[in-house]
Amino acid sequence: MNNGVTIGQAAAFVGVTVKTVRHYHKLGLVEEPERDSSGYRRYGSAELLRLVQARTLAGAGVPLAEIGPLLDADATRFAAALVDVERQLTEKIEELAARRDMLHRLGDGNRALLPDRAVALLERMSGLGFTADEVAAAREGLVLARALVPEGFDDHLGHVEQALRDPRFVALSKRAAESAAWEPDDPRIAELAAAMVDHYLADPAQLRIVTGLQARTESATRYEMIAHHGEEGAPSSARLVALVEAGLRAAGVRIPGPRPR
Repeated sequence: MNNGVTIGQAAAFVGVTVKTVRHYHKLGLVEEPERDSSGYRRYGSAELLRLVQARTLAGAGVPLAEIGPLLDADATRFAAALVDVERQLTEKIEELAARRDMLHRLGDGNRALLPDRAVALLERMSGLGFTADEVAAAREGLVLARALVPEGFDDHLGHVEQALRDPRFVALSKRAAESAAWEPDDPRIAELAAAMVDHYLADPAQLRIVTGLQARTESATRYEMIAHHGEEGAPSSARLVALVEAGLRAAGVRIPGPRPR
């Protein structure tokens, strides 16, 4: 056969090195063609197709030991194998896309820890006049909620998103944040707690901001890590939360605790 291509030309056509073609020959993936009268091995369309098939399967992640039997299989088995390889490639592509996504998010601490929906909620809080410290505290709570009760996180976001449409809820939330600077025995704390309890009891949907996460787990410890984060340096905030929880319990709302103090 003098009308075929040399091994160098075959390698270039397939997109591999001559060394790779020879390796495929050594493994028995592609038969070496006979030499022509000039002493060159000439690769025709059949050999080129086999080389393309071997190279494509290897590039798709199929182990070299599995490629030979696959290429020698009948058309039905070969087609089924291609479907399986395609499925595996799709999974790898999705995994790589997710890694690329996370890489892009690393430049923004919020997006590295929270989904876009939660980040949008924090941005909305800023637009509603919450201070940077208040938004940071909310971020901490969302991160804990996502880490500790992931199965209830989307529902929790929905409850908070809805509540932020209520001016009364926004005003009470801002007032609660301000109370961190008050003395623990300030009478305004008890007044604010009573107002928050009344508001939650009057709106079952907003009450689920308090009860929704703890309803997802029997672990009071996880609930308390979320509900009481950031209290260590703010005794007035701790007292406010304790009074709100006590008021809700007195009204028959299930809240884990109370915690020993």
